[in-house]
Amino acid sequence: MVDNKMLCGIHISKKTNGELLMARFGENACEETIKTEHVLPMDFTGRPMKGYVFIEAEGIDTDYQLANWLEMCLHFNPLAKASKKR
Repeated sequence: MVDNKMLCGIHISKKTNGELLMARFGENACEETIKTEHVLPMDFTGRPMKGYVFIEAEGIDTDYQLANWLEMCLHFNPLAKASKKR
């Protein structure tokens, strides 16, 4: 969380038992990055969540790759809406 907004996280796939990076960088960026190798739609319920993707472990093997994804998340964060407090 950054500024009370979801930035990224780690998810364990129930299908593969593999680790996935969950990244939030907005709908426009997701439309482009979903075409990238090792990037998957973020899908918990059978319907992809807009603005979020999963990145397979192979897509974050190097510090450079991870830093690139995190930079994209941080770039989008000021534009993101914070979740409503319950």
